[in-house]
Amino acid sequence: MERLQDSSLVSYTITDKNGVFFLEDKTSDVKLQLFVSYVGYKTFAKVIDINTSDIKLETIRMMVDANALDEVVIKSRAPITIKQDTLEFNVKSFKTKKDANVEDLLKLLPGVEVDENGKITVNGKEVSKILVNGKPFFGNDPTITTRNLTKEIIEKIQVVDTKTKAQAFSGEDGDDESKTINLTIKEENNKGVFGRVSAGAGTEETYEFAGMFNRFDNDQRISVLVGGNNTNSPGFSFGEISKMFGRGNAVSFNSNGSFNIDGRSFGGGQGITASKNSGVNYADVLSEGVDVSADYFYSGSDSDNVTTTERENILPDARYFTTSESRSFNRSDNHSANLEFDIEIDSTLLINIEPSLRYSKNRNEFSRSETSRDADNVLNNDSETESVVETSGRNFSNDIDITKKFGSKGAYLEFSIENEINSRDTDDFLNSETNVYGDTPNNTLRDQYTDGENKTNTFGTEINYNLPLIAKELFLNFEYRYNRDKRSDKQSTFDKDINGDYNVFNIDLSTDFEYVDAVQKPAISINYRNKKWSARFKTSYVFRTLENTDFLRPESNLKRDFEAVELRARFNYRFSPKSSVYASYRLNNNPPQLNQLQAFQNVSDPLNTVVGNPNLKPVNNHRMYAGYNNYDFQKGTGFYSWFNGQITDNQVVSNTTIDENFVRRTTYTNVDGNYRIGGGVNYTKSVKMDTLRTIKYGAGIYTNINRNVNFNNGVQYASNVQSLSPNINVLFTWKDIMEFRPRYSINFTKNTYDIPSFEDREFLYHSLNLGTATFFPKHFEWRNEIQYNYNPNIADGFQKSAWFWNSTLAYSLLKDQATLTLKAYDVLNQNTNARRTATENYIQDSQSTVLQQYFMLSFSWKFNSLGKKGETNDGGHFYRF
Repeated sequence: MERLQDSSLVSYTITDKNGVFFLEDKTSDVKLQLFVSYVGYKTFAKVIDINTSDIKLETIRMMVDANALDEVVIKSRAPITIKQDTLEFNVKSFKTKKDANVEDLLKLLPGVEVDENGKITVNGKEVSKILVNGKPFFGNDPTITTRNLTKEIIEKIQVVDTKTKAQAFSGEDGDDESKTINLTIKEENNKGVFGRVSAGAGTEETYEFAGMFNRFDNDQRISVLVGGNNTNSPGFSFGEISKMFGRGNAVSFNSNGSFNIDGRSFGGGQGITASKNSGVNYADVLSEGVDVSADYFYSGSDSDNVTTTERENILPDARYFTTSESRSFNRSDNHSANLEFDIEIDSTLLINIEPSLRYSKNRNEFSRSETSRDADNVLNNDSETESVVETSGRNFSNDIDITKKFGSKGAYLEFSIENEINSRDTDDFLNSETNVYGDTPNNTLRDQYTDGENKTNTFGTEINYNLPLIAKELFLNFEYRYNRDKRSDKQSTFDKDINGDYNVFNIDLSTDFEYVDAVQKPAISINYRNKKWSARFKTSYVFRTLENTDFLRPESNLKRDFEAVELRARFNYRFSPKSSVYASYRLNNNPPQLNQLQAFQNVSDPLNTVVGNPNLKPVNNHRMYAGYNNYDFQKGTGFYSWFNGQITDNQVVSNTTIDENFVRRTTYTNVDGNYRIGGGVNYTKSVKMDTLRTIKYGAGIYTNINRNVNFNNGVQYASNVQSLSPNINVLFTWKDIMEFRPRYSINFTKNTYDIPSFEDREFLYHSLNLGTATFFPKHFEWRNEIQYNYNPNIADGFQKSAWFWNSTLAYSLLKDQATLTLKAYDVLNQNTNARRTATENYIQDSQSTVLQQYFMLSFSWKFNSLGKKGETNDGGHFYRF
């Protein structure tokens, strides 16, 4: 139903298979326009008088569209249309403010949630990719697309399961736990330029600047990014960098939103970080069937940090305490370039080529003081360490994928080749002194230089043939994969000679080895899918050879052969467009790491000698996952639940023995009995109070049970960690007036042990978040984020609780093309990152340098000429970094 005055959507529904429907909502209107549509039929329209509480319509007879069989485009007035596995929203049916962007629009769509960081979920499933007219836009990062494209240029929004290019081309099912949104742009708005620039300066010498320029010419797209700040902000979102510029193998996240990709720093972790970024992205269609995209990206950062740590070390028959303080300064410069070709030879053959180049330089200056005392506060050992490490790394990789389809029943052949070459050079200067006291005192002085060289060459190939047994429903899949990973590691350590030069070779601290991991993996799977359910079962047999050649210690050479079975199973059933259930099982086999296998005695740390175990067995991981989703589009009510579990056989764990002076010796062994069980439920509901005010609320509870078998000073034990985390959240929206969003969570954790010498422990953690936004008077927007954390278990001397309040006041000017913003960071000046970590062997409290209170004034300006014949749109929304 739509309002007569402005055609804005009031309510909607979808009929059942018999055409029966119920439609209910709240409105102050007296009359509404009812639209009923179905593919192939003319849209039925009727004005309905809604003065009565219960309106019963007679059978609605729809007329066949005379043009339904011709090659014409039928534009439906229906707000929502379901076409097989595609959910489609008609943008005109959803009323927004005049300057709304795509993110503002998505927040109005039923079943779609957008959090404050721009993360999008549809019926509880995360959106990993956003396309524009079916093609990637700016690396598929959702936040760039949703926060820069205006609502006015979008005609339809389509939601489908995420697929790779090979899956989409061959017609295979995609990832049903991940969604892709496709934005259909009006043809006349597919050309122009848009972007934004901003700069800000604040107290405590803080600053930030950012800019984006985009040229949009049908299939050709050029984008440029620049940014920098010293406020621990990455400058760009992880999605922008990872999906547009990077394909990192090693990714880590920090609690403040910063992250690292393959050692490249984006924003600050702990400490105070100044970062700078710049890049360019190009995409085009060179000719029919040939798509190309290319990019270059630079990132750099300088980071300072001081960390204080107090650790209580738990032994079966004793306790000892370690206190340390460390300082670090890190500087990094990173360059990356990527190229991608999609070549569609014809409707049956697709070739995808993706080469990549990277270069990085890093300098790290580090110092640490550490002392260990027994339970009577008697000093047992101490150490002082200073080091300067300079690293340069180079990387080249190339992936080639060829997919060939046969006939129309779903048969295809896929062949891929992957190659990656890495090299890393290090210059490491170390100066340290270690003192061990007690009955056998010892003093170790080191003034050394290490010249390091690491090289890796990885080659992999895979062939995959899909044979249809029942056309487009039942398939038999044959797969073979070969992978060879060759790695060399040469660390040449030199002590000073009598002249003070680093010329004395130290064989005990040097390494020179070559390591090869070769894997062959034949596999067979059977797949079935129809409109209601799908299932897959896959089995693989792994032939693995690990070979290590130690050129300094030939007695440490080893060669091990492993064989194992791997399994995968998946099941999905869709009860209706609103609800589905899914389950999966996976058995993986993983070899021990090289440093765990080598019989080499590593004495680089005088307080901890490490020796590998060449008799280790491979690790078997059994993983299970199940879930149930149910979301009612009309009522805005959703229920999600899930369960996951993991059982690990032959888990490799460290076995450390500690002498009377707390000097450690570590090796590795296999254990059984480790498992992890987790699950949770979440419920959300939307209540429409009237046409302006809406309340959304939700509640959830999550739980985890972990059992870990380990060793402590040679004694085997098992620990059980149980945690329970309930949470509640509310979002009150008063259109064009205000938003209010409180969230509260509490975490209960209990650690128990199966040996009496270990004391059971319980932990409690509270977290409260309050978010507010007001949009009056006109042109003003005031937002607040208030976070309260309370940790009553943390040790004395560390901050147990803190209020963290950030506030921004923005004023729009120049016809909403510019914004003046005043930001207050840490208004109460209480920011802290004090935290407690509890494991089977220790309880640790730590605190490091954090960014504290500052105030910043910034100015931003947006430009947008997307439109017919270059006409400028007044709409649009500036994306703040």
